[in-house]
Amino acid sequence: MKRILYAAVALATVAAPVTSAAQPGHERREDRRELREDRRELKEDRRDARRDGVITSRERRELERDRREVRESRRELRYDRRRAETWRDRSEWRGYRGVRPGYWYAPGYGYHPVVRGYTWRRGAYVPRAYRSYYVQDPYYYGLRAPPPGHRWVYADGNLVLMALATGLIADVLLNGY
Repeated sequence: MKRILYAAVALATVAAPVTSAAQPGHERREDRRELREDRRELKEDRRDARRDGVITSRERRELERDRREVRESRRELRYDRRRAETWRDRSEWRGYRGVRPGYWYAPGYGYHPVVRGYTWRRGAYVPRAYRSYYVQDPYYYGLRAPPPGHRWVYADGNLVLMALATGLIADVLLNGY
């Protein structure tokens, strides 16, 4: 009986990391859910502190500490090319197989040949070939929300803010990902 019990415990010990690794995005989803809850709690705490019309120095310190924690959590969830875990489990990066000479990778769209001799700068126009490679989640890359009529697009490893109607480049983040 003891041998069966020991075998079951050993099997559970070995199988636990394997089962947790079977759900690659689960931990990241949990982190995002916790961040949303923390932001909601911070908002409620601010509302409660303002309700009586007086924010004490103790309340101010607590609110500032909570705000810093939320900001740090948000920063940890963003893309960081130095940390592999920030992009590995995202669906748009599943097709990435490393650097290929003469090609660039558009997350979610695959590999595409590099257009030689094109300079990405404000005031220029995005070539038609690049206008459909929209960035699905600009906040993931630390980008601001695009203004109305604009979209962030992937372009040769850069992130470009483009006017939808004309293709005019409003902003460029070189080597953004």
